[in-house]
Amino acid sequence: MTPADLSRTVLHAVRRAVDEDALRAPVPARVRVERTRPGGSGDYACAVALQLAGPAALPALEVARILRERVAAEPGVGRVEITGPGFLSFTLDAPAESDRAVLTAVREQGLGYGHGDALRGESLQLHHAREVRAAVTADAVRRLLVAQGARVRVSCAEPADPDREGWDRLGVAVDAYGPPSVPLTEVRSVPAGATAGELLERLGPDAARWGLLRAAGHDRPALGPELLVQGEANPLFRVRYAHARARALTRGAALLGFTSEPAESAEPSESAEDVRSAAYDRAARPLLDLIADHPGVLLAGARHRAPDRVARQLEAVAHAFFDFHDSCPPLPAGDEKPSAAHRARLALAEAAGTVLAGGLSLLGIRAPEHL
Repeated sequence: MTPADLSRTVLHAVRRAVDEDALRAPVPARVRVERTRPGGSGDYACAVALQLAGPAALPALEVARILRERVAAEPGVGRVEITGPGFLSFTLDAPAESDRAVLTAVREQGLGYGHGDALRGESLQLHHAREVRAAVTADAVRRLLVAQGARVRVSCAEPADPDREGWDRLGVAVDAYGPPSVPLTEVRSVPAGATAGELLERLGPDAARWGLLRAAGHDRPALGPELLVQGEANPLFRVRYAHARARALTRGAALLGFTSEPAESAEPSESAEDVRSAAYDRAARPLLDLIADHPGVLLAGARHRAPDRVARQLEAVAHAFFDFHDSCPPLPAGDEKPSAAHRARLALAEAAGTVLAGGLSLLGIRAPEHL
């Protein structure tokens, strides 16, 4: 965990405390963490409790206690102490322990990895024009918000679209039509320039949704035949193929009689096993970092009503997965016996597959196990 990661973790804890009404104070734009000074406790320290004590009308020590319990449960944080008048001091897990915690969280939470309760208690009404891209975007935003604990209704500005059957096939759900009677959040995007029926005929539901959601709302979506190309140049294919490949690795390992197990920490040496471990560490780091960042990306996508952020995250995970797979194959070759290194590689590959499937699900797109 980097200082930037820790800063985001503490900021997330502040937001959770405010959302849960445990703390009544404005959420700062950022939280500063610093290396502990010589003689201090832990690896890093933070004065956010002192900063929030006045606005919250609470002693700094009480604010620190509220935040401590929320930060201590986060992966990568080994220990949180309260020192002095209300400083938070953090001792981080060793990198291998932090990585194991992330992979264990993915395994335990499955497709729900990255879902949370940061928006619990929020009740929102999304409102959109009678246009297919606006409707699909609102649907994806609803999925992201619900995954973070919000209650959401979606309304459309005009009566049901004559192409309503096409909306249904695209997985779009609308709760009400006409002008809403409550405060709303309007979902706007550059129109698709085609109807749902036309997009379905040309692309099918999955490619159509990806094309509508991949671009930021202020950009024109790419909705050409390139979305159907089964090759590396097509990001949707690459994401779905990475997921399918990860699932195939699990099936292949079962045939060889072994299962996954996250890597233990090891000090590199001249032994063949430690050389493989060092190679794993170098190749795995980008993918591990992306998987660890996934919950934050989902929350940001929900807060900013930006499903395109999730799509780009999935593309990055797929790219890092293939780089890792090519550098450190999870399955033994030839007469090679399965080893601890193969089990560790498989654990990471499986976690990547789970993140890809979960992200696609939030975008309303299927993740086939075979392509």
